[in-house]
Amino acid sequence: MARPMTERPILLTGSNGQLGFALRRALAPLGTLLAFDRQSLDLADPNALRRRIAECRPAIIVNAAAYTAVDQAEAEADSAQTVNAIAPGVLGEAAAAIGALVAHYSTDYVFDGAAKRAYREEDAPNPLNVYGRSKLAGERALQASGAQCLIFRTSWVIGARGDNFAKTILRLAAERERLNVVDDQYGAPTSADLIAETTARILRRYRQTQNAENFPFGLYHLTATGATSWCAYAAFILAEAQKAGRALKLTAAGLNPVPARDYPLSAARPANSRLDCARLQRAFDLRLPPWQQGVTQTLHQLFGL
Repeated sequence: MARPMTERPILLTGSNGQLGFALRRALAPLGTLLAFDRQSLDLADPNALRRRIAECRPAIIVNAAAYTAVDQAEAEADSAQTVNAIAPGVLGEAAAAIGALVAHYSTDYVFDGAAKRAYREEDAPNPLNVYGRSKLAGERALQASGAQCLIFRTSWVIGARGDNFAKTILRLAAERERLNVVDDQYGAPTSADLIAETTARILRRYRQTQNAENFPFGLYHLTATGATSWCAYAAFILAEAQKAGRALKLTAAGLNPVPARDYPLSAARPANSRLDCARLQRAFDLRLPPWQQGVTQTLHQLFGL
C-alpha cells in the first residue's frame, strides 16, 4: 500500500553547499529528510537521479545543487548545461511519475541587468553568460516536465558555509590596506538562511494543503529587500567586522569604487540584479527582511558571536 504524501520523505540535493547546508536545518522539522551531497547524488548523472527518486519516492524534491562557478562556466559550458539545464528536467520528469513536488533555485543572472527597476517574474530573460543561460534552460526544462514545481530566483547569496563575496572581502581585508571593488552593479545580498527558512515555510503550507490544485505553484523571486552596490556591501561587511573586534588591515576608507569595465571577468554580470519579490509576498503572506539583517546574522555566525 502506497504511503500518504505527508508520510513520504523530502529529498534534498546539494546538501553540503551554501544553500543546501541551511536547508538541511530548515527542512528537518517537516518530516523525514533524505539529504544527498554531490558524492552521493551527482546531478551530472541523469540515470542516477531517476533511480534514486524511484527508490526513495519522495513527496518533495528540493534541488539545491547547481554548477555555480560563473566564470569557469564560460570554458565548461557542457558541464554547466548538464547540471543546471538538463538535470532539473530529469528531476521534474521523475517527480511527475510519482506525484512529487519539485522546489528549485534559479538566479538573477537570467536577466541582462539593463532595466531601470527591479525585475518581475514576467520580464523577458536575456542572460549575459553561460551560467545564466544554463539556469534559464533549467527553469524551462522543469516547467515543461509536467511536475508540480516552485522555482525561486535569488541573488547575491551569503552563508556561513561555502564561498561567497563576504568571505572573500574578509580574507582580502586581512591582507591588504587598499582594495578595488565594483560600484556600478546593484542587488540585494540574501542570506542562505532566509532562502531556506522561506522555502520551509512554503513547503509546510504545501504539506498542509488538502487540495494541491489550489496551491500557488510557479515561478517566484526570493531575495531580501533593499539594494546596494558591491562596494557599499563591502563597506558594510568591514563595518560589521570592526564592531565585532576583528583585526583587519583594510577599512571602508581603503575601498576604491571602480566601474565593472575596470574589473574584467570571464563572464559578464548584469548591472541591475534587483528582483521584485511582491508576487512571493502576496502569494504566501510573507514579509521579507532588509538585506542588512541577514548579512549581519551571517557575519555573526562567521565571527562566532
